[in-house]
Amino acid sequence: MPNFSFKGRNRQGQAIAGERAADSRQALALALRREQVFLLDAQEKKASRFNLEFGGNPTPKDIAVFTRQFSVMIDSGVPLVQCLQILAETQENKKFRAAIQNVTKEVESGNNLAASMKMSPKIFDELYTNMVAAGETGGILDTIFQRLSVYIEKAVKLKRAVQSAMVYPVAVVLIAASVITLILWKVVPAFTELFNSMNVDLPLPTRIVIGASQFVGSYGIFVFIGLGILIFMFKSYYATPKGRYTVDGLLLKAPIFGPLLRKIAVARFTRTMATLIASGVPILDCLDITARTSGNAIIEEAILNVKNAIEEGRTIVDPLRASGVFPSMVVSMIGVGEQAGALESMLTKIADFYEEEVGLDN
Repeated sequence: MPNFSFKGRNRQGQAIAGERAADSRQALALALRREQVFLLDAQEKKASRFNLEFGGNPTPKDIAVFTRQFSVMIDSGVPLVQCLQILAETQENKKFRAAIQNVTKEVESGNNLAASMKMSPKIFDELYTNMVAAGETGGILDTIFQRLSVYIEKAVKLKRAVQSAMVYPVAVVLIAASVITLILWKVVPAFTELFNSMNVDLPLPTRIVIGASQFVGSYGIFVFIGLGILIFMFKSYYATPKGRYTVDGLLLKAPIFGPLLRKIAVARFTRTMATLIASGVPILDCLDITARTSGNAIIEEAILNVKNAIEEGRTIVDPLRASGVFPSMVVSMIGVGEQAGALESMLTKIADFYEEEVGLDN
């Protein structure tokens, strides 16, 4: 969340100046207006290198700890504003502390907690604020924050599992490429001189290796430049909807880590859906939020197809089966849960099973 230095006037005409964290100039003006201060000028303060390194956004672990502490304090009967004030004081992360302080001011001004948190979308995402809104409506904020803390902790573990699945094959390829390059650059030339001095006819495979070594020695810099261009082109392509869809589809079909990514995707989908449904979030909103947090374009499309099917009065099962992404066992279990009116319970069981499959049961 950026910081703004601002100037304004209150109702008495007195000049007011200061600094305030806000998502935008409009959000700043709205917050000041609630305090009966009219904004005249605001300039966003550029973050220094120190702030970029030591004042970044809070980690998911920070948010999980904050959420669990919030749950305990609410359950103990501590007033909402006092909870926020205490939690803000205990935060080491400056951006997180500023965000909680802004939420506190908004709540003190009469806004509900969910609406106040929505003003800091980089910290409190849509899933978080929708669950808080459901908790406020149902009067079960302590339960909601408990569910949120568990969900965030499991989401962090799933993310680490994805990173581990991706890092291993990439590391193997990079190490192999480095070793081959080193051999062609340093080792093969020594043998080339030896073969030349012997003046013998070399077999084709040996001549190919020597040719590759000479190419690396003469044009190695261009190879690295070409690799840089390829990486840039890949990133640019992946940034497009079509590119993301194609690459995500290939990842799910990859022979080495594709099956693991599918299991992680199923665990993430079912855990998110179960948590949202248990919190009282409407099913269409659940699907919309789950699609956007899926992390894979293929999974996202499958979930949005489920949403469209429900809007048309159909069941969840058909679009899930048609997507070809979810295992038949998962689709069948979801269908049974839907028919029995126990969808949340069934989704939780599936999530527990697949989290255990990918080693997240501890």
